[in-house]
Amino acid sequence: MRYENTFRILFLFACISFVAGCSKDTVTESYTFFKPVYKTRDEVKAAAKSGPAIAVSNPGKLFIRGNYAFLSELDRGVHVIDFSNPAAPRTISFITIPGCVDLAVRGNYLYADCYTDLVTIDISNPQEVTVKQFIEGVFPHRRYNNGFIADTSKVITSWIRVDTVVKRRMDQRSVFRNRFDIMELSSMRSAGITTAAVVNGTGGSMARFALMGERLYTVSWNDLKVFNTSNPALPAYVKTVNFPQGNIETIFPYKEKLFIGSQTGMFIYNASNPDQPTKLGQFAHARVCDPVIADDQFAFVTLRSNSICAGFLNQMDIVDISQLTLPKLVKSYPLREPAGLSKDGNLLLICDGKDGLKIFDATNVNSLVQIKQISGIETYDVIAMNGLAITVAKDGLYFIDYRQPATASVVGKISVVN
Repeated sequence: MRYENTFRILFLFACISFVAGCSKDTVTESYTFFKPVYKTRDEVKAAAKSGPAIAVSNPGKLFIRGNYAFLSELDRGVHVIDFSNPAAPRTISFITIPGCVDLAVRGNYLYADCYTDLVTIDISNPQEVTVKQFIEGVFPHRRYNNGFIADTSKVITSWIRVDTVVKRRMDQRSVFRNRFDIMELSSMRSAGITTAAVVNGTGGSMARFALMGERLYTVSWNDLKVFNTSNPALPAYVKTVNFPQGNIETIFPYKEKLFIGSQTGMFIYNASNPDQPTKLGQFAHARVCDPVIADDQFAFVTLRSNSICAGFLNQMDIVDISQLTLPKLVKSYPLREPAGLSKDGNLLLICDGKDGLKIFDATNVNSLVQIKQISGIETYDVIAMNGLAITVAKDGLYFIDYRQPATASVVGKISVVN
């Protein structure tokens, strides 16, 4: 689906029709494409602010802090959702952050990408937030799937649909064929929040932002960035670690280790020195999409084929990480189109695309037992905590009670409105 990658293609061949012209050697070609709308950086910064709740239309990444869910509305901002009553979750505000895809929450502060910048926002009162800081240019390589490179002096804030008709002789090449100057459409994913101490929130397995202790780690296509958040209101950029192989997709923090998912494998980094993450080992696989989570003994890696990641595998690999420098495959389990996953004790929850959410007993990794399948929803990512699975799906954000796994069921939902 679109939301399995932040930037879904609406390509220039979205609508092509050939109609005979006045003469037999002339054709008329109709095209629909999208061109970018630019704004200055100052205009983008001024737009970052809170406002009343709006409908969810394009859900993306998810972060949980206490009884609040922070759900990105891809390229537009963040929905703040109060789920203190999971049977009646309610969106209490919308924080406009142009270009937002990824996010993290530490204490009373939200960190998010604002196109190429990292923005820090005080969310003590989510209905009246305060922008604290921008760190400019730390995410310079915003990627578009068809090779488009934006004007680096400005940022793209929206896309305009353009319908055009071109007449040509039949022996002439199409004026748009094999061109990259026509752009895709970008992936367009009053209670106060108080705390006595600075506590990190929890992100989903599809996240590119991860919190560990006083550090924020972010991954892009080919690098890992480190930010010091010891002063949560004013995080400081520390360094960049480059990944020569590229294809990086996700990051999952666990006990001073960073598990990094890519389209060609899983990488394990040691973050015991938080400012100097170093590579420990890697597990290679065929080219597919690849989120990962881990516990003390095993990493759980879902492999998914699609038009973005290519490949032909749709399965979950369980990897023995008892020797972090030499991770090895334990067993693979076939699935339909697996994406995000989460673990709570011996329960493993997997988003399996159109097959919904699947709950497994993972006590014996060599013999997983499926306990329950929540069907009828197309799932993307999940965070499971204390018997409640908060699940991002194509048509909304679901709240699933799995305290009794065999009878797990949806108890609440925030619906997508298109």
